[in-house]
Amino acid sequence: MNEDSIYELISHNIKKYRKKRGITQAKLAEMVDLSHEFIRRIESPKGKKNFSIDTIYRISVALEVDIDKFFRKK
Repeated sequence: MNEDSIYELISHNIKKYRKKRGITQAKLAEMVDLSHEFIRRIESPKGKKNFSIDTIYRISVALEVDIDKFFRKK
């Protein structure tokens, strides 16, 4: 798995779990103290993927999802 595909996988899973929880991008941004634009770029299939493990961790806490689920293909 190359760097781009791991970012894509994480992005897909962040969006999936956010929607599952019924949380908007704006609300998630507020919960993790990031801009709505940054969350939108993370989730966008065409957006540049550049986020830290700290960001992934904060999102996992906000969504109440074990961080390892962001790295799973299913």
